[in-house]
Amino acid sequence: MMIESASIILKKMSHAAMRAGRCPSEIKLIAVTKTVSTEAVKEAVNAGLRIFGENRVQEAQKKISDLRFEISNSRIEWHLIGHLQKNKAKYAVQLFDLIHTVDSIDLAEELNRQAGKAGKIQRILIQVKLSEEETKHGVPEKELIPLLEKINDLRNLKLEGLMTMPPYFEDAEKARPYFKRLREIRDEADKKGYRLPELSMGMSGDFEVAIEEGATMVRIGTAIFGERK
Repeated sequence: MMIESASIILKKMSHAAMRAGRCPSEIKLIAVTKTVSTEAVKEAVNAGLRIFGENRVQEAQKKISDLRFEISNSRIEWHLIGHLQKNKAKYAVQLFDLIHTVDSIDLAEELNRQAGKAGKIQRILIQVKLSEEETKHGVPEKELIPLLEKINDLRNLKLEGLMTMPPYFEDAEKARPYFKRLREIRDEADKKGYRLPELSMGMSGDFEVAIEEGATMVRIGTAIFGERK
């Protein structure tokens, strides 16, 4: 069943890319495994999925540890896609290939420090807040360039792009302006000399619209694993 779900998602991603005149291989599928069992993750690996996203450091810690030997022959990436508190930065650096949710210089500096101690270059994205919802995290649009300037000086971080989470809409088209705006922000930053190739945006209900607007990473849980228990 999961193989079928993943296959359907990949086809939809491919069609959305082609509608936008893009190459489907530009877009990565991140399977969101929040509350998903280790057995289901193994099944997803067997279905060919290779990038997994977790929301919480603590849950990821146990899951990654439990799976380490069972899927050690597969080239798996783990991404942190949930809000990160500064006091968990040490563990995040140990666990994740890419952190999508950097939203302050304090957090960036702590990640840089912990990455230095670990002898690692930590890949990161900056989360940009484009909605008025208080529950959403991210750096406000007007503060992005100053944050980029500061992160540029942190030698143990590799900044790869931007991430956003629009409000939830039943109609995916209502999310389009948020995805379009993130792409525009990235393009504006590019003109100022900041290379930000990755755009992490789009989830189960709106990933096709996100791809049409330039997403290079889509974060999909429910459409692959079913409703969370």
